[in-house]
Amino acid sequence: MEKLWLKHYSDGVPADIDPGRYASLVDLIETAFAHHGPKPAYKMMGASKSFAQLDDSSRALAAYLQSLGLTKGDRVAIMMPNIFQYPVAIAAVLRAGFVAVNVNPLYTPRELEHQLKDSGAKALIIVENFLATFKEVAERVPTKHVVLAAIGDSFGFLKGLVINYVVRKKNNLQPLELPGMVRFNDAVKRGRALPYQRPDLKADDIALLQYTGGTTGVSKGAVLLHRNLVANVLQAEAWYQPALKKIPAGEQAHTVCALPLYHIFGFTANLMLSLHMGGVNVLIPNPRDIPAVFKELSAHRIHSFPAVNTLFNAMANHPDFNSVDWSHLVICVGGGMAVQQATAKLWLEKTGCPICEGYGLSETSPVATCNPTDSTAYTGTIGLPVCNTELKLLDDEGHESAPGQPGEIAIKGPQVMAGYWQRPDETAKVMTADGFFRTGDVGIVDERGYFKIVDRKKDMILVSGFNVYPNEIEDVLTQMPGILECAAVGVPDEKAGEAVKVVLVKKDAAVTEAAVRAYCEANLTGYKRPKIVEFRDELPKTPVGKILRRELRDKPTA
Repeated sequence: MEKLWLKHYSDGVPADIDPGRYASLVDLIETAFAHHGPKPAYKMMGASKSFAQLDDSSRALAAYLQSLGLTKGDRVAIMMPNIFQYPVAIAAVLRAGFVAVNVNPLYTPRELEHQLKDSGAKALIIVENFLATFKEVAERVPTKHVVLAAIGDSFGFLKGLVINYVVRKKNNLQPLELPGMVRFNDAVKRGRALPYQRPDLKADDIALLQYTGGTTGVSKGAVLLHRNLVANVLQAEAWYQPALKKIPAGEQAHTVCALPLYHIFGFTANLMLSLHMGGVNVLIPNPRDIPAVFKELSAHRIHSFPAVNTLFNAMANHPDFNSVDWSHLVICVGGGMAVQQATAKLWLEKTGCPICEGYGLSETSPVATCNPTDSTAYTGTIGLPVCNTELKLLDDEGHESAPGQPGEIAIKGPQVMAGYWQRPDETAKVMTADGFFRTGDVGIVDERGYFKIVDRKKDMILVSGFNVYPNEIEDVLTQMPGILECAAVGVPDEKAGEAVKVVLVKKDAAVTEAAVRAYCEANLTGYKRPKIVEFRDELPKTPVGKILRRELRDKPTA
C-alpha cells in the first residue's frame, strides 16, 4: 500500500525515527535518570519521588535480585497497581538483566497460575493486597522468590503507617507469610550493600512478556524486545510533539497516570514516555474510584491525559468534573477501545482539548496509529500510521483488499513483537511472510491514509448474511439522550442465525425500551436493530476499561 498518510503528518513529525538511538531500554532509562535527576518523576497522595530516588532504589533492588542466583533472561513477575514501587520494580528487573512479566493484580488464582507457569517466572514482586491469591498457587508454580510491598511503605514512617492501616482495614487484609518472602524496603536496603553488575543487553534481548487479555482463549505472552519498546517510546515522542510544544518552556509536563502500568498502553504511554521526556506521572491507583481521581487531579496542573473511552466518559459525566482545572491540558489520547463520538463531543465541550484516538495492541508495544495531536476535533478514525510504521488491509486469503474495501489490518514496524512466548504455532498464524502482524481487526482506509476500525472479526455479528459491526451500534446508541454506555453483541437466533443484543447503562432513569427501539428505527437499518434490549447498572469491563463483550454473550439475559 502506498504510504498516503505521510502527506498528512503534522508539521515537524518525521516519517522515521532512529530505533537504534538507544542500545536497550535500560540505556533509555538510565539516560533519563542522568538527565532529570532532581526533578519529580511521580506524584501521588501529596508525595513525590524524583528521578534520582528512582535511580538509587531501582539499582539497589536490581542488585538484590541478582543476588538471588537468577541469570540474564530469567523472568520476574510484577503484580501491583499504580503505586510508587511499580516504576522502581520495573526498572530494577530490567537493570538486573531479567525479563519483566507484567501481571494483572486482579487475576484469579487460576489466571495467575497459568501466567506464572507459562512465563516460568522465578521471582515475584507483589503488593500485599494480592498476596492471598499467590499463596493459593505458590506450591504449583516455579516462582520461589517473593518481594512483598505495601502501598504505604513509600510515604515515610508516620504517613505510611496510616495508609497501610487504612488499606488493610478497608480490604480486610490478614497477615500472611510465605517461606523466603522479603519486604520490598528490606530488599532495597539489602541491595545497597550488595555488588551490582550492569548486564550487557542488546537490542534483540527480551525486555517484557506482555500477556494478552485472554478474553478469547488462553492468555499468550507477547515477546517484546528492548528495541520494540525503545522504538515505540521514540515514535510516541515524535508523534506527540505538536501538542507537547504548547507547554510553556521550562514547565514540567504532568501526565495523568490512570491507565494501569501493567497494561501495555500505560507501560509505554505513561511510564516509559514520561520517563524518557522528563515528565511527571500523577499516579492513580484505582481509576474506578472517580471521586478519588478528581481529588488527586485537583492538586495538579495537568497537561496530558491518555485513557480509555470508559474513563473519559465517566469523568465527563461526573458532577465533580469542574473541581479540576483543565485549562492547561494540551493532549488527550484515547486507546484500548473505540472512542465514541458522544464521549469525544462532551469531552471537547468541557475541556477544549480533543481526544486524539489511537490504536495498538500488546503485540505492537502498543502504538501503531494515532490521529495528529494538533487535531481540533474528533475524526471517528484511529488516525494515521505513526513513524516507521506500515499498515495494509488483507482479505481472507491474505491478499491486499481491493481499494475501498474492508480488510484485516496488518502492521509492520520496529515496534512489532518478536512472537508469542514459546508458541511458534500461534506466532505463525499472525505473522505474514513479509513481516506484517495480522491484528484480527477489520478496517478501512480513506484516500488520505486515515484508518478506521470496523470491528474485530470475532465480534462481528452475522444477521441473515449481513455483517453487523458492534462498534457502529454502540456509537449510535451512546449518542441517544439519556444513555451513558452501550455494548452490542451477537446472540443465537433461529431465523437469522444471529441477532443483535444491546446492553445499556442509563444516564436518565426515564429512558425506556420503547424509546431505545424508536431511536434505533430512526438511525439503523432493519437488520442492525437490536432484537434484545437490556438495561444494567454497569457493564462488565477489564481493569483497563475494555467492555467484556464475551460476558454479555455468555450470561443469560437478566
